[in-house]
Amino acid sequence: MFKIILIIVVVLIVAVLAFAATRPASFRLERAATIKAPPEKILALINDFRQWIVWSPWEELDPALKRSYSGPASGPGAIYAWQGNSKVGQGRMEILASSPSATTIKLDFIKPFEAHNIADFTLLPQGDSTVVGWAMHGPNSYLAKLMHLFFNMDKLVGGDFERGLANLKAAAEGR
Repeated sequence: MFKIILIIVVVLIVAVLAFAATRPASFRLERAATIKAPPEKILALINDFRQWIVWSPWEELDPALKRSYSGPASGPGAIYAWQGNSKVGQGRMEILASSPSATTIKLDFIKPFEAHNIADFTLLPQGDSTVVGWAMHGPNSYLAKLMHLFFNMDKLVGGDFERGLANLKAAAEGR
């Protein structure tokens, strides 16, 4: 009887591992919000990493967060590195490209797990408002594919994006 149970458990584990291998090689998650402010006002909050302390959903998770900035103050080449508690981990961001309607950021996580992704912000004027899109995309390693079977990353990280966009809205509309 024990041998049959062991075989069933092994078969189930192999099935889960095999199914994980069939998952997509990349991921993308995104959220959007309408902000009653011109694109240039919102872009100033996105393109200057020192402004992220005002709206980033992760800034409030560690009061002792260590931050460092290098490169230009804003725009392409601006770099922000952080090291914090287990909720925010450790990583680095660099603005790769920026225009009046979009910003592309290279996002490198070091802890709690290594990951290399791209974050895109898009700004689409709509009358006296701007529709701001925030997306993150990147490769899905085998370990990430396996994790995604048990954790809905869109819901987990998407909630952070929603909070961040709400904070960005408050900051842009309140200035």
